[in-house]
Amino acid sequence: MLNAPAEAAQIKVVPSGNRHNEQPPIPGASVRRTKAGKTTFDRKYEKVRDLLATDTRLMSKIKKTASAYGIAPIHMIGALVGEHTYNVDAYDRLQSYYVKAASYAGDSFNFSYDGEAIKDFIARPEFSSCNAGADSYTLWNCREAVWEKSFRGKTVGGKSYPDNRFSAVFFQPFYAGQTFGLGQINPLTALMLTDLVHKKSGYPKLDENKAADVYKAIMEPDISLAYMAAVIRKSIDDYKQYADMDISNNPGITATLFNLGDTVGRAKALARKNAGGTTWPEENYYGWLINNRLNELQALL
Repeated sequence: MLNAPAEAAQIKVVPSGNRHNEQPPIPGASVRRTKAGKTTFDRKYEKVRDLLATDTRLMSKIKKTASAYGIAPIHMIGALVGEHTYNVDAYDRLQSYYVKAASYAGDSFNFSYDGEAIKDFIARPEFSSCNAGADSYTLWNCREAVWEKSFRGKTVGGKSYPDNRFSAVFFQPFYAGQTFGLGQINPLTALMLTDLVHKKSGYPKLDENKAADVYKAIMEPDISLAYMAAVIRKSIDDYKQYADMDISNNPGITATLFNLGDTVGRAKALARKNAGGTTWPEENYYGWLINNRLNELQALL
């Protein structure tokens, strides 16, 4: 829920543009992936930009989806460009994403770690406080917080757990860090946002015990776009609710948050930092590119 109307005057609009004069450092993993593909960031950027410029079907879907979630389509453009510049390489046309999605149909996946299914893991008493009628976003954010506090890098009941993100340990049976599809959505992110996507787009709610359905949702381009829009919608809402800031006029910030995740935690941290003044949220390397190329990307619309 957003701040009450009485508090609306306290919301500060984050200025447009970048706070950094130069692009922040690009992570080594992204650099290595790009070199391994015998390409460059500039080439990858141009490829996804050209896809958006020439695929009228995709652009129409982006605009329609953005409207359904009450966000400007430039935020979705920014997230798509960022993902396909730094994390993956774009296909040449939308149809290729549908073909790739079809290759996952019928496969039997499961979310587990070291033989422990996710349904058994979240049945542990440590998670009991998360189950009080919460929506999917609140529920899975709570479960992720419990993981961070009580399990990450610790030994519990004689079993040791990796010092890694919840999503990487339990929700990626192929290899840690993998995201999928046009929107490069993480399976845990999809589970968090399934209630919102069901409400806004009508797609079936996802179940953590039916991993194949989760992968279908994040691989199918139309559904993936809905989840992208939901991620951005929640990032804007979270910063209003927890940090009293409106980030909706800065696509570089929403792109940064799309890349980093944990918008609730980041918004709360910013609020604590701002207890004695005003510090604006800052773009990372990913969001910096979007603001730096904003005129060019806006022209695509």
